[in-house]
This record gives sequence, C-alpha cells and structure tokens, in this order.
Amino acid sequence: MSIIILPELETRLRARAEAEGLSVEDYLERIAKDDQAAEEELQTLALEGLNSGPSVPGDDQFWEERRRRLMERHSQTRTR
Repeated sequence: MSIIILPELETRLRARAEAEGLSVEDYLERIAKDDQAAEEELQTLALEGLNSGPSVPGDDQFWEERRRRLMERHSQTRTR
C-alpha cells in the first residue's frame, strides 16, 4: 500500500518510529491496532452505560444538584 502524506507528518512519523525502534510501517500498524482497540473499548463502555440502569434526565435541576453536592464536599474537605 502506498500512502501520500505531508512531508512534515512523514518526518514526525519517522522520528517517533525511530525513537521506539520500529520501522514506519510497524509504527503505523501499531497505531492502527491501538485505534481499533480504543474504538472497541469505547463501544463496550457505551453499551455498559446504556445497560447500567434507568436513564436520568440531565436537566437543569439534575446539574444544580450535582453542583450543590460537589460544593458541599469541597467545603467539608477545606474545614478538616
């Protein structure tokens, strides 16, 4: 496969590959595998979130309550 990229990006890729003792091809392959693994993890986490229980409306009241609890916790840690 042949890919045309900007010279600046090629220089950067070559430098990073060399720093890790890899050929540019091996470095790009690793990046592609890492990207695929990250995408799969994100999909798994999203599905876990969807299946974690009933949804909660993220309205103004919800966020105000979250903020209030955070501020309360913060003030408790400052008084200790």
